[in-house]
Amino acid sequence: MSLFHRFLQERYRIIRSKFPGEGRRKWRMRVMEELWLAPDAQAEITSTASISPDSPQTVTHERDTDALDHLTDGEEVGLLVRTDFTDQIAWEEFLRQLEQSERALLDSLKSTTHDDTTTSTDVGMEEDASESDSDPDSAPEHIIKVLSCTGDSLFEDISNLTALRLLNDVDLRLAPPVPTGVTRIQRGNRLIDSNGLQEVYRGKTIWIYDKKSNLDASVRLVGPQGDIYGTATGDSWRARAQHVAELQFSMSYDNVRINFGGLDRWDQSERARNMNEAENQCFFAPSQ
Repeated sequence: MSLFHRFLQERYRIIRSKFPGEGRRKWRMRVMEELWLAPDAQAEITSTASISPDSPQTVTHERDTDALDHLTDGEEVGLLVRTDFTDQIAWEEFLRQLEQSERALLDSLKSTTHDDTTTSTDVGMEEDASESDSDPDSAPEHIIKVLSCTGDSLFEDISNLTALRLLNDVDLRLAPPVPTGVTRIQRGNRLIDSNGLQEVYRGKTIWIYDKKSNLDASVRLVGPQGDIYGTATGDSWRARAQHVAELQFSMSYDNVRINFGGLDRWDQSERARNMNEAENQCFFAPSQ
């Protein structure tokens, strides 16, 4: 059961009645905001936690819909979100490379038995002992769903954290254990460690096409939770178009987890942006 479940169960219906029409994700976020303002509730959750910090599981007692569910529906296991609209030619070339590599991968899976693969990237990839949610024997027709809402400011230049909040559901877990010899962070941030807890997200994998993508055809792969202690929910690193489909397939179907051999090599500027946004910016419209 999710660490967030009990607090959510107590507050969700009240929040839903108070803010009708907002949808599941915002209602969950409002409950999470209340939790971060309640140190006693945080302490109770931490002291009574009985699940592994690496295995957040959520019992979804609410089956409410969300206004953006149509964007996340479908068999695809990854979402590519376009956040920069200044170079249509670069975008179309990126899509060509992505679609070509995705089709080549899926065609190879249909004709041969899938073996563990490695990609020509400089990141570490290791097998996760947990079970995958998907079966490689029933691979989908598409791996990545492209979200390109041209003219819609909803996704324009958004941060990793905003993308998670719009397209995933917020949840909670224990922060990763503090390694021997490492001092616990004193000025906590909910994305890393706040009173021993970490705000995390569950849903489909998010890839972000931004202004830099126009130059090198790379996108940000967004992490729904931190990795080792000191890393943060929303951390990202970049992968090129031709590697996206294979990486996504490996993560979703082969239980592969991306890491850097225990090193912190995630994008520090994106982390700082996320952390500042988490602590200083309201996710809700001022009128609400």
